[in-house]
Amino acid sequence: MDDDGDDIFMRSWTGTIIGPLSSVHEGRIYQLKLFCDKDYPDKPPTVRFHSRINMACVNPDTGLVEGKKFHMLANWQREYTMENILTQLKKEMAAPHNRKLVQPPEGTFF
Repeated sequence: MDDDGDDIFMRSWTGTIIGPLSSVHEGRIYQLKLFCDKDYPDKPPTVRFHSRINMACVNPDTGLVEGKKFHMLANWQREYTMENILTQLKKEMAAPHNRKLVQPPEGTFF
């Protein structure tokens, strides 16, 4: 998912999530990359956090949102949008199993 200045097909996107209130993520700004291959929207994009984060659905070494652990990607429907993905990830941050996990220092990246 490298940046490609010649991305004429608009396959590479940058997303931002502001951490939800009343969680360890509150006030943090998370940067993500979303990459849509030629099969999008029939297949989900690849989603990778650039900002370090500790979440059950995120690979701790790469920042990749693992489809099997993130319901929206596992059950992808072509009607879903990138905004839906970001919104659902923010909700996942606030979920009981993620909301209190110890986080890497703010401002660190994968």
